[in-house]
Amino acid sequence: MVRCVASIAALLGSLAVVRAAAPTDLFVYIGTYTGATSKGIYVTRLNLTTGGLSEPRLSAETPNPSFLAVRAAEDYLYAVNEVDSFDGQETGSVSAFRIDRTSGMLFSLNQRSSGGPGPAHLSVDPKGRAVLVANYGGGSVELLPIGKDGALGAPTSFIQHTGSSVNPERQREPHAHQIIVDPSDRFAYVADLGLDKVMIYRFDGAKPSLTAASPASAPVAPGAGPRHVTISASGRFAYVINELNCTITAFERDGSTGALKAIQTLSSLPPGVAQEKRFSTAEIALSPAGAFLYGSNRGHNSISVFAVDGTSGKLTYVANTPTQGKTPRGFAIEPGGGFLIAGNQESDSVVVFRIDRVTGTLTPAGAPVTVGAPVDFKFVHPVVP
Repeated sequence: MVRCVASIAALLGSLAVVRAAAPTDLFVYIGTYTGATSKGIYVTRLNLTTGGLSEPRLSAETPNPSFLAVRAAEDYLYAVNEVDSFDGQETGSVSAFRIDRTSGMLFSLNQRSSGGPGPAHLSVDPKGRAVLVANYGGGSVELLPIGKDGALGAPTSFIQHTGSSVNPERQREPHAHQIIVDPSDRFAYVADLGLDKVMIYRFDGAKPSLTAASPASAPVAPGAGPRHVTISASGRFAYVINELNCTITAFERDGSTGALKAIQTLSSLPPGVAQEKRFSTAEIALSPAGAFLYGSNRGHNSISVFAVDGTSGKLTYVANTPTQGKTPRGFAIEPGGGFLIAGNQESDSVVVFRIDRVTGTLTPAGAPVTVGAPVDFKFVHPVVP
């Protein structure tokens, strides 16, 4: 009996510790385009109860840090510098920062060339061994190893895309728009808007290196303009949002070869809304549980919600929500799946939406905050000193 009481007491004590350790807020890092209203990367705190955001403050001053990546250990943050000249060369750059998880401030480690002009996206592989960067202007991708101190090493892979597609204004040459590594840490996928292809590479994190997979790519419809890709946690399905024709293409994925097989394409806009020249898509993301998919529509200034069939991977339209501003270029879902944060680039506003976990629908939460030309968002758990 004494042992039983002691065991129960220990269990209750453990539960109390778990409850006490549950985060009440998150640091949110905001990538921006710099200029009159922005100086670099900003940080705010997201209240996980109310959805409110604290007043954003400058965390690191750096030019055009449009897209960000945080290592899984939440110790280092990396940012593209979307510029066309670095160190006297026609190329952009990538900046490395150490994260202070008590204050939210970022401390510069080093910078490296991105290998081409206009870097538009970067990511860190799941095991945190390398930064992969996509150069939109240069139509190329590069791999930069991460050192023990978080600094970026010299590039170990560089691949130049070649070719074109049918849109004479946007697809006369390759435009690598995004690069991500799959959950198994074995394949990298690049959405190339200029080629109407998702390029597929084998990723070797031990070297680290990128080499062409077989097959080396998966096509989308001519003129679609693939922009961003997201992959289900199981690795079975991938979803591509196409910028030029406002569609989303669902793919079945072969885990052994990395190959993608298209299974569905549907509009990213609400039913009954016709494509217009002023409309284009931007970001795509799955909810943490994988039950819902979200895609942002610029011009239409909204986020569409789709239900995901867990067996087939196919999508069904659910709802569409205005983002309360102009040009929702980027958005992100916090790790717990309770809130979505959207950035309205042309109205300098960041808006939080509460996610209904049953229906996937969005409702505004908290008050919008002002950040100049917001683009991308990354989350980090604070550490109490």
